[in-house]
Amino acid sequence: MTKILLLFRTKSMLNSLGERLRFENFSTFELSCESDAKQLCLSENIDAMIVGDGIECNALGLPTIYVTATPSMESAIEALRRGAIDYLSLPLDMNRLLETLRRLDSSDDEASIALRPTTRTTYKRTNCATQQIIGESKAIEHVRHMINLVAPSDARVLVLGENGTGKELVARWLHQKSSRCSAPFVEVNCAAIPAELIESELFGHEKGSFTSAIKQRKGKFELAHGGTLFMDEIGDMALSAQAKVLRALQENKITRVGGDRDIPVDVRVVAATNKNIRHEIELGNFREDLYHRLSVIEIDVPPLRERQGDIEMLVNHFIGEICQRYNIEAKSIEPRAIDLLEHRPWTGNIRELHNAVERLIILSDKRITAEAVERYCHA
Repeated sequence: MTKILLLFRTKSMLNSLGERLRFENFSTFELSCESDAKQLCLSENIDAMIVGDGIECNALGLPTIYVTATPSMESAIEALRRGAIDYLSLPLDMNRLLETLRRLDSSDDEASIALRPTTRTTYKRTNCATQQIIGESKAIEHVRHMINLVAPSDARVLVLGENGTGKELVARWLHQKSSRCSAPFVEVNCAAIPAELIESELFGHEKGSFTSAIKQRKGKFELAHGGTLFMDEIGDMALSAQAKVLRALQENKITRVGGDRDIPVDVRVVAATNKNIRHEIELGNFREDLYHRLSVIEIDVPPLRERQGDIEMLVNHFIGEICQRYNIEAKSIEPRAIDLLEHRPWTGNIRELHNAVERLIILSDKRITAEAVERYCHA
């Protein structure tokens, strides 16, 4: 079981976060004093720690997630300098926190480079299998067909779909099936980057270009050179940043913050959004010229309510995957339980279904029953 050290000054944060992580099957140690944390690390094999404002813990040498109530460019860069694997602000995005912890739990040598403050960056290697797209419905077969048609080209792709439908997985398969598959797959969550950080994160910065810029740093466009840049939640990007991205796409070059030279970049951009981009254009929230640059090809990922025939396959897949992760024997599920799951609305789509199956595995005995579904999976 993954052991997480929580280090916060406030007892309420320790209690609430500790309770949630234990529910998610993590082992937690809750402390408010750095010296106590050092003593704990001498006796326990801690896997990672989550740290709040005002905590000094550089000497512990653990993978660290920083949580702050006052996010800023300076604090984000300082967290990066200290080797943070993620940088989160309050109110806490639990889905993102859990994803960070699970990636750390499921990876080894890639863990230290899997994440950067305010973004998620994954360097794909060809010998690392991409998760399969599960399902045989007509809607999901169309998505597979589009991936196979589009992936070999360098055409930019805009992936559309509701939250939790698997847009990131589509982007990964576009990369995996392309001629760029041996080059980096770099992911950036556009909604998670504060406005004051966006230019530095995407295009990098030169040493001394602003406070705390203690060394030169490459941005996501440079890191993705030769490979694929996945710009998730592009519909939430600020207009000022959209203009800079448009220039990079038009000219295939970027300029670092504080720099005075153009840097050529060879990047295939795949973008994704859960928003109605045409409506956002009408509202003045998204640039129409950027939309046309990004949407050479559009792939619509169907919501789970349009994939009812796939739910049983997904449930059985998740049961096997989750039980293996927890190192327990795979649990069976009653046909009536499957039927109940197939008739849930699943507004959170695949992500919500996965969480529901994980909850059922944790709270059920050897067999998942219809009664358990009714009790733990509220419509």
